[in-house]
Amino acid sequence: MPDLLETEALDAFYGDFQALFGVDFRVRAAETVAIIGANGAGKSTLMKSIMGLIANRPEAIRLRGTPVGARPAYEMAAEGVVLVPEGRRLFRSLSVEENLIIGGRLKRPGRWTLDAVYDLFPVLKERRTNPAEHLSGGQRQMVAIGRALMANPELLLIDEASLGLAPVIVKDIYQSLRAVREADTAIILVEQDIAQAMAVADRVYCMQEGRIALEGIPGELGRAAINAAYFGTEAT
Repeated sequence: MPDLLETEALDAFYGDFQALFGVDFRVRAAETVAIIGANGAGKSTLMKSIMGLIANRPEAIRLRGTPVGARPAYEMAAEGVVLVPEGRRLFRSLSVEENLIIGGRLKRPGRWTLDAVYDLFPVLKERRTNPAEHLSGGQRQMVAIGRALMANPELLLIDEASLGLAPVIVKDIYQSLRAVREADTAIILVEQDIAQAMAVADRVYCMQEGRIALEGIPGELGRAAINAAYFGTEAT
């Protein structure tokens, strides 16, 4: 299976501060890849770089083999790369349905329509006229994912899918991602819950201090190796 997106020697900076150091990363078409790591490891910076929110060298990021590292976020979205940001970033005064419709403004072809999103998240249909600010945290996350799906992405980036959510809501969110995978959408998932990430991913990367500390297939990675990569300790 060919790589849908890859980074090569990817660096990232916030002003004079370097946040990523030579990151090599890849995701294949229709593959789910998890990125784990402690706070400050560089996970969100990697997602922002892929999305075009942090500019880079064109050849540092390739989409379907084409250099895109210098492209802005709106061009990446038009190419089918869409981000569900940490914190959801909804238009709080707009209704659920208005937030979803905004996600479909690119009018990319695909299976994800308002009806399809409501089938995936029935509670959103019940609350479609409610302002986003009146929703629970889990419902806001559903709107954020639904808004991204309305763009019919080929690659869906989800930053901290379960952060701050009750376990029963996390279960519902991850159940919905199975339907996304079945639509042949590739997913890059940033997740602090290691067990959750390992359960859904085809491959996993662990980041530490802006670098890739470990890469592998979840079933082939031992707990000691994961802990060592996560915490920066010697594997025993």
